[in-house]
Amino acid sequence: MQGKVEICGVNTSKLRVLKNEETLALLRRVKEGDMAARDELIRGNLRLVLSVIQRFMGRGENADDLFQVGCIGLMKAIDNFNVDLDVRFSTYGVPMIVGEIRRYLRDNSALRVSRSMRDTAYKVLNAKEKYLAEHQREPSLDEIARLLDLPREEVVFALDAIVDPLSLYEPVYESGGDTVYVMDQVRDKKNTDESWLERIALGEAMARLSDRERRILALRFFQGKTQMEVSAEIGISQAQVSRLEKNAINQIRKDL
Repeated sequence: MQGKVEICGVNTSKLRVLKNEETLALLRRVKEGDMAARDELIRGNLRLVLSVIQRFMGRGENADDLFQVGCIGLMKAIDNFNVDLDVRFSTYGVPMIVGEIRRYLRDNSALRVSRSMRDTAYKVLNAKEKYLAEHQREPSLDEIARLLDLPREEVVFALDAIVDPLSLYEPVYESGGDTVYVMDQVRDKKNTDESWLERIALGEAMARLSDRERRILALRFFQGKTQMEVSAEIGISQAQVSRLEKNAINQIRKDL
């Protein structure tokens, strides 16, 4: 993206990058009310916004929208930065930009999730990032739960709540004009339209049988009893059970 793409009418290849000394000097002027310095500081940190929004690409969000929201976070960082602290501006600015983008994504999600659930999810994400930086590995769910003093189930539910919805018609593979969509991999192969029609037809065919024939089929194929066991329960011979069972099956096949 950087160096090639134009976002919000800004040619990213021509963006200026401020040195740390220049940034601090401009921040001091901003604290004195110099709006020209504020504008220069914003333009000099647009690449910082670009680097942050890279994390959020691929979610179906418009890059221009993310860039604009990121710029809001940048301006908040400029207005609230304390020049008396021995901290680089980027160290303070990046979390502010990230927070603004996450707030935007939370409030504009296609699925409405409670504010408390999303807040918990972002606490979990922040804890994961901090743990990864300190231990150089991803924490387990149990470790995150202990860090945040939360039940493990709440951590799982919170992470699931911020997963972006995926369209069933999202292509996952394409070759030679044949496209495989998400629905091809997750669809229910058992409860298809064809199986529903077959169930309806079977139900109608069963309804045409006599009570005795339906009972024999239920005992034989649903309860798994032998013809001898069925004959003893119904009170007819095994030969009669066999004949009635055969006639019932033939009738169902004819109706189907």
